[in-house]
Amino acid sequence: MYYLLSDEEDPICIAKSKNFIDKVMFLVAAARPRFDAQGVKIFSDKIRLFPFVTQERAKRASANRLAYTMETKAITSVTKEISQSFLINKVLLAIKAKWPREDLNSTIFIQQDNARTHIQPNDEKFCRAAAQDEFDICLMCQLPNSPDLNVLNLGFFRSIQSLQHKESLKSIDDHVVIKSYENFSTEKSNYIFSNVAVIYDGDHESKRFT
Repeated sequence: MYYLLSDEEDPICIAKSKNFIDKVMFLVAAARPRFDAQGVKIFSDKIRLFPFVTQERAKRASANRLAYTMETKAITSVTKEISQSFLINKVLLAIKAKWPREDLNSTIFIQQDNARTHIQPNDEKFCRAAAQDEFDICLMCQLPNSPDLNVLNLGFFRSIQSLQHKESLKSIDDHVVIKSYENFSTEKSNYIFSNVAVIYDGDHESKRFT
């Protein structure tokens, strides 16, 4: 709504339909952080955040770029093949690069929800890749309709969404979500895991990604 003088012309107002706003999905690997006796962080909860995007060459020139310039496009349909590729080529590599060397003998559980596009825990390619480099990594699914261990939805995503809404997003290449992810408090993450995501198998705490 706006007010005009009698001799003013109506301004040209342009608004992009929400049906045509680019929407990007993200894959997040998070773990419970670790601290030493003095409370200093020795292992980060942030394994990595991966946007479901691809790089393509622009077919035509526009006011913002030349023809054939590489531009970022959102992957609008995530299939099982894409999920498998991200888990093997991104998540596993990130875990192996950041996991504490002194803890290699422990089993690492990667927990995913029950979305149809997720692969099965016994997926042959994943199991073969997970067993490489002396790691013991298992894939598991969250119990149906259970909030237990659902760290991302119950705490993490809601928290970074509130951070992301404070930023202005101008294009798909604006790394607002990534920035919000990096600024997410380690203490808050630890609190979420402490109250939601820690389970015990006998006397041993299981380490789970979600």
